[in-house]
Amino acid sequence: MITLSHYIVLGAVLFCIAVAGIFINRKNVIVLLMAIELMLLAVNTNFVAFSRFFGDVGGQVFVFFILTVAAAESAIGLAILVLLFRNRSTINVAEIDSMKG
Repeated sequence: MITLSHYIVLGAVLFCIAVAGIFINRKNVIVLLMAIELMLLAVNTNFVAFSRFFGDVGGQVFVFFILTVAAAESAIGLAILVLLFRNRSTINVAEIDSMKG
């Protein structure tokens, strides 16, 4: 039987992996976006687990809003990356820190 603590541990592990991904790899923007998405997945896992545990649907409804924002973030983030790559020929964070055109 899987209990609430199993889901909380899973969410914590996913969140820690995402934080480690952000701190270890600060050069590639795509990996940074994937780490942010993994953080949102960890939070969603905890929302669904607590929603199921308490018998309230509010957490699961909130997950749909988070998934909508995450999908919009991914689409806009990838569009910005494509434009940056076309203009600068790189997606390295260290090389795109200046705002000059």
